[in-house]
Amino acid sequence: MFYYLLKYVLLGPLLRLVFRPRIEGLEHVPAEGAAIVAGNHLSFSDHFLMPAILKRRITFLAKAEYFTGPGIKGRLTAFFFRSAGQIPVDRSGKDAGQAAIREGLGVLSKDELLGIYPEGTRSHDGRLYKGKVGVAVMALKAGVPVIPCAMIGTFEAQPPGKVIPNIHPVVIRFGEPLDFSRYEGMENEKAVLRAITDEIMYAILSLSEQEYVDRYAAVVKAEEAAAAKERKFRRMPLS
Repeated sequence: MFYYLLKYVLLGPLLRLVFRPRIEGLEHVPAEGAAIVAGNHLSFSDHFLMPAILKRRITFLAKAEYFTGPGIKGRLTAFFFRSAGQIPVDRSGKDAGQAAIREGLGVLSKDELLGIYPEGTRSHDGRLYKGKVGVAVMALKAGVPVIPCAMIGTFEAQPPGKVIPNIHPVVIRFGEPLDFSRYEGMENEKAVLRAITDEIMYAILSLSEQEYVDRYAAVVKAEEAAAAKERKFRRMPLS
């Protein structure tokens, strides 16, 4: 019930006012039945904008850190994510991917919409990064279509680290559903999973027109953070 209160009364109207989203290709999202909506991830606000404009309820897999933050801010963040129908997923440890797949398949088994960001994390520089194969596993195991989606303008509206968003127009663009039934029963084939994931990422890229980086975003972030730390260490005066 609170999901729809947020969507239509509390949060949805505010998001429409601030971001003024223009929606393209909404007819590609099925009116009923299970499906995966796979999109790029540029901003914290992505989690709320898409649910606000879709006619159907959509459940996203969100990182567990959004639900465990300290203090009032942490509790408010967790409250909003739960109220918006997000499912916490622990991304640490070798079994994290399997946990996310189980949660996602549980949503799809109820004939609902599942939202997922194949990059696995927000883009820190506005570029589109290599997708992880979990989306392909779920699509094959559940036998559902994948609708590519591009969030355009959310990086400029609320880039990483910015709490209060800028007033900036946003476009949310959906592409034609991708059918992978030709690969049925091949969810354990690594080459097949990679091919499906790359096809999904290419569809997102075609919609978003971002610059593409054929590397995982988390790896690039870690490398850049390590390089920044090393530069800072070199600038420290010797005692």
